[in-house]
Amino acid sequence: MPKVNIAKKSTDTDMTPFVDIAFLILSFFIMATKFKPAEAVPIQTPNSVSSQKLPENDAVMISIDKDDKVYFSIMAQKDPQQARDIIKAAAQARNIPVTDAQVAGYFPGDMIGVPFNKLGAFLALPADQKKTYVQEGIPVKDSANNELYYWIAASRSIFAGQPLKYLIKGDNVSKYPAFKAIIDALKKNDEQKYNLVTMPEGAPTGTELWVERNSK
Repeated sequence: MPKVNIAKKSTDTDMTPFVDIAFLILSFFIMATKFKPAEAVPIQTPNSVSSQKLPENDAVMISIDKDDKVYFSIMAQKDPQQARDIIKAAAQARNIPVTDAQVAGYFPGDMIGVPFNKLGAFLALPADQKKTYVQEGIPVKDSANNELYYWIAASRSIFAGQPLKYLIKGDNVSKYPAFKAIIDALKKNDEQKYNLVTMPEGAPTGTELWVERNSK
């Protein structure tokens, strides 16, 4: 049987066309790019659409409902014991006994809106009864008896040395006196910085935030 000889071909690839295309693409981006002019004074403008998610840790939220009742929530999902320690510390500052069994029923994020003298009984309620229990709100409007002060002080103590955010969430129809009472309690604790929680809205189409959210 005759032997068939296969011709050998070179394995080298001519890269010249690829280099030309790469330079063409690079030239396009260089000519199409518009550089932002430098600002004489850097200004951080406020966002109308929030780009931050509500934190689940290292934060406390103070809420005002439509009836101007004030509630306190502790965001400590990764360490629920921190939330329970805050409750015990706040109650202790008012000489109100709260047992470990009572605080064990608190879960981070739950809203507390009762005076200290009713705190233990509220915490002891079963979870289903807590949901239907009508809380009267933390007393804040009497400057001499603003109980929110003790909640903030206890939070500062337990989170000492750690970052802690203060979030304020108010209903659209809540009144200014309740908000002022919250600010007064923060100022009394020497806390001057806080975040306002608003209703999240869709980012305007074409903005950097819209691109960021839609690329995920």
